[in-house]
Amino acid sequence: MRTRRALALAGSAVALSVALTGCSALNGILGGGAGDADRDEETGQVTESANIDIFALKVGDCMMEAPSGLLEDIDVVPCAEPHDQEVFYEITMDDGDFSEEAIDAASQECIGDAYASFVGVAYETSTLEVYPITPTQQTWDELNDRVVQCVISDPAGQIEGSLEGAAR
Repeated sequence: MRTRRALALAGSAVALSVALTGCSALNGILGGGAGDADRDEETGQVTESANIDIFALKVGDCMMEAPSGLLEDIDVVPCAEPHDQEVFYEITMDDGDFSEEAIDAASQECIGDAYASFVGVAYETSTLEVYPITPTQQTWDELNDRVVQCVISDPAGQIEGSLEGAAR
């Protein structure tokens, strides 16, 4: 199970907080579930639309908006096709005890230098939205899940291509 979290931002209206994924995460990891998409061998980019296990989601993947609630999988598409969201950065947490506070602190990287480097402007002046997908207590303990993924979207609607360098 992975969680889609809101980023706590002073003065920001970005608030997307819903549980996202994995009610049968163990099945996905052990061979049940959706699996992964067809990917270009050199770039790793998705080459065909697919429904993938949430743990197969990678930086650079473009996806359709996930419904709120618990998920086992997510729909990805080639980034050249219309899509709602893109994974633009990943943070790997240090081993240790699960800590909501540590995960929340690490998630702030999604709107810091990583964001400015990817988009080309600071988050505070951008029109784009961001949320992190984070480990849950269960995935942390049972699956050694230490990855926080930063997801970007345009509130104006679907995009084609990457938001990298969008400067807005």
